[in-house]
Amino acid sequence: MSSSRPRRRLPLLVLLAILLPIGIAAAHHAATYEGPDWGVTGRASAGLLPPAEAWPAATIRVYAARTVRWRGIFATHTWLVVKEAGAARYDRFDYTAWGDPIRTNGFPPDARWFGAEPVLIFAADGEAAARAIPKIRAAIASYAWRNRGDYRAWPGPNSNTFVAAALAAAPELQAVLPPTAIGKDYPHDGRWIAPATGGLGFRASLGGYLGLAVGWYEGVELSLFGAVIGVDVRRPAVKLPAIGRIGMGEDFV
Repeated sequence: MSSSRPRRRLPLLVLLAILLPIGIAAAHHAATYEGPDWGVTGRASAGLLPPAEAWPAATIRVYAARTVRWRGIFATHTWLVVKEAGAARYDRFDYTAWGDPIRTNGFPPDARWFGAEPVLIFAADGEAAARAIPKIRAAIASYAWRNRGDYRAWPGPNSNTFVAAALAAAPELQAVLPPTAIGKDYPHDGRWIAPATGGLGFRASLGGYLGLAVGWYEGVELSLFGAVIGVDVRRPAVKLPAIGRIGMGEDFV
């Protein structure tokens, strides 16, 4: 009889692990959110990148910023920035809900996302970036969900699905999106089971509604309707819905 108690309590513990972080994030949002800055400063450069002409190396960057209004409680918007060696400018790629979903250079490469400060999620430079950029550009050019009307904020395909698909084309980068990047686990290629980052593990997703990832770079992630609970062993941390990583190599809070 006593042995059945832990089994009965497990769903309650999982529910608490989802709702408590969301409650904390909601309280923080209510206390600090001043509304989106729709003026020039809302999409101005945050000064995270040097001028392209002063940085000759091939470059890949992934940035994240909290989304607009109440959605920022739960989720971040991610985007890609690439530059070939010696190029005179960076190219920024976003996936959005308006117009043609894939937007190229619609904003400065390191711009604030409607007032929200961007955070660097991933960086690669030099030869590693030079080898990966053609694969990333090819993945963007052939992205299946590129037509008007394809974007879905939840469960995907959304901005984070797009970035995850582009990075999946270059698994040697070992790039992982933060747990707040809701939509990253949506099966963009139609495969419900696929290799984890770098091929070291697997990820499974039931249409983005329920998912499990086990990998060296992801750690263990359980996704319930986009809310991620997990643990990272390689860089010790816990991953919580709405809050993100807590621990080493904190990506985003």
